[in-house]
Order: sequence, then structure tokens, then C-alpha cells
Amino acid sequence: MDSVYLLEARYVKDFKVFLKFNTGESGEVDLKETIFKYKIAESLRDPKAFSKFYLDSWPTLAWECGFDIAPESLYFMATGKSKIESTSVA
Repeated sequence: MDSVYLLEARYVKDFKVFLKFNTGESGEVDLKETIFKYKIAESLRDPKAFSKFYLDSWPTLAWECGFDIAPESLYFMATGKSKIESTSVA
């Protein structure tokens, strides 16, 4: 498995989202800092607007305003891992 992508995303509260990845791992991330960092995400600074995300074709988190977050970035935020660790035995 070389690429990571989302299988599920559920809104928790404020700017927090529960994420489940194709690796079997899952976690909760707080995206407030990310949302406030980018001008394109300005309309998402209201939690009600933020909560209206969907999984796009990657699949990763995306919003109607055109903002999305790379699945690798979400994976790192949720797991602390910068890449998928292989579980196969040689």
C-alpha cells in the first residue's frame, strides 16, 4: 500500500473531524489552525460552514469553496506518522 486516503470522515465539533484511513488507522484532528491559515478557507471559519465537508475523488476532505486538505497531511495529523509503514514481512 503506497498511498493513503480516507475511507470515512465524521464531523465532531468546532473544527474537529474524526478520520478513518485505508490503512485501518483512525484519529481525530483539529483543523482550526489550518482553516485560519489559508485565505481560500476563509468561509470555513464558521463551524457550521466547516462541518459541510465531503470526500472528494482522492478521497480526502474537501469543501464547496474549493479548499481541500491532502490525505497525507491528514494522515500525519491523525497518526503522527509521515508515511505509511509497511506491515508485510520479507
